[in-house]
Order: sequence, then C-alpha cells, then structure tokens
Amino acid sequence: MRKAFLALLVLAFAGFGCEREIKDPDEEERYTGPTVENHDVTTLYSDSAKLLMKLQAPVQQEFESGDGIFPEGFYVEFYDKEGKLESTLRGNYGKQDTRTNLYYARGNVVVDNLKKKEKLETEELFWDRRKARIYTDKFVKITTPEEILTGKGLTANQDLSRYSIKQVTGKFNFSEE
Repeated sequence: MRKAFLALLVLAFAGFGCEREIKDPDEEERYTGPTVENHDVTTLYSDSAKLLMKLQAPVQQEFESGDGIFPEGFYVEFYDKEGKLESTLRGNYGKQDTRTNLYYARGNVVVDNLKKKEKLETEELFWDRRKARIYTDKFVKITTPEEILTGKGLTANQDLSRYSIKQVTGKFNFSEE
C-alpha cells in the first residue's frame, strides 16, 4: 500500500512539474479564410415585390467580415421596371464588399445591354450597387450594331444604357442617310 501511495505521489509531482506554455490569444495566428461556402447560389434583389437583379454563381465564399468572393465567377441579370430582362454582367472571378455594396469582377468581364444590343468587354470592372454604376480604368471594347469603340477607362450605368469612355480609340462605322 505504501509503495502504491509513493508511486502515485511521484507521478503527481512529475505531472505538476511539466509546464504548458500559455499563449496570449491576441498573439495567436487567426484563421482568415472563408467561414461559409455555398454552391449553386442564386440571390434575388427586389423592391416593392418587383425583381431588380438576379445574381448567380457556382461557388460563393463568405468571410467573417460578411464580404464574399466568387472564385469560379458570377453572372448578374438586371431587370427594368416592367420586369423585363434589360442587361447582364458576368466575370470569371468576383469579389463583394458588403460595407460599400461594391462588387469587383475580373477575367473576361462582359456586360450586355440586350435592349440596345450593345456589349462591353474588359478584363476588370467595378460595380457600385448603391449608385447603379460600373467603372474601370482598364482597356474596354464596346460593340454596337453600328460601330466598335475601344479605349482605356469607362464609367457607365450598370445596364450600359449610358457610358463614357475616357481615352477613346478604335474603329468607327457610321451609316450614311
């Protein structure tokens, strides 16, 4: 009995003798990756029960801040006041800042105005959802039924109904009356 007690006492002291390093939680490396990953996402934006926009993406990753990325691209449809599809926006990669409602698209970015039959192509585009505006400082190409415009930099309505190219170059075809 005395040997068992002595052995238990030695083990107890040995256990207390081992120090565990206590780390400050503020100095620990924090996980900064996505907290949620959704697949085959469809998000509808409406006002007064009227569909304004539909965003679709194969993958959406959300972070602790609420921001999100679309690592496999995204596609947005814009609807007019009558509920008819007016224009579309797509890109191979996307990012969403929820604080500012600013979206970023890169890689084969295309905006189609279906009513005017005009198409914008660029490699990078910002979409400000609050202001319903799109803009870029990169090379742009706009194809209309009458002409092809190219330039560097653009600001436009999100539906591409009105736009301004900063440094215009390109081929202009005008029909004669």
